[in-house]
Amino acid sequence: MKRTPFAVIFSLTLLLVVGPAPASAASSANYKRTMERYSVPDVTLVNQDGKRVRLLDLVDGGKPVVLDFIYGTCTTICPVLSANFTNFQRKLGEGVGKVQLVSISIDPENDTPMVMKKYLKNYLARPGWDFLTGSREDIDRVMRAFSAYVPNKMSHYPIMFLRAPRGDQWVRIYGLIGTKDFLAEYEKVARP
Repeated sequence: MKRTPFAVIFSLTLLLVVGPAPASAASSANYKRTMERYSVPDVTLVNQDGKRVRLLDLVDGGKPVVLDFIYGTCTTICPVLSANFTNFQRKLGEGVGKVQLVSISIDPENDTPMVMKKYLKNYLARPGWDFLTGSREDIDRVMRAFSAYVPNKMSHYPIMFLRAPRGDQWVRIYGLIGTKDFLAEYEKVARP
């Protein structure tokens, strides 16, 4: 069976994110966790279906939120972050509808709804994972609001944010987190 370059990269990324850890390792702990307060800007972005979405409505929809910043042609950090979202959704099973995943493009000039839809399909995204783009001005506002702004997409950060439903604090995860730790961090946020 011939495998596409994407399939090979995706398979290797899945192995990296969920691969076996040494028996002595209790946790991957290759990330830094902080609690932060962010003021989400009132911007309207566009999702993978071409639908206009008010970001505040999406993140204040009554569900726990997991948010990251990626772009569709990235070959470094983004595939790992996205494979983690895929594994997270798979591990949640029937509970997948109880959380909102949001990926925000840092390359709005190239990440069109068609590109984002294909990206999500390649990562086997299930409902509840939205990929958003918008004007450069709005994307920069959102990145700055989350202290994630970089002037060059090639130097973006491996960060992810989690928040309880309508919470006022976000958990900021800096670094590449494994699925086991991701689920543990999510459980802390999702608990009533």
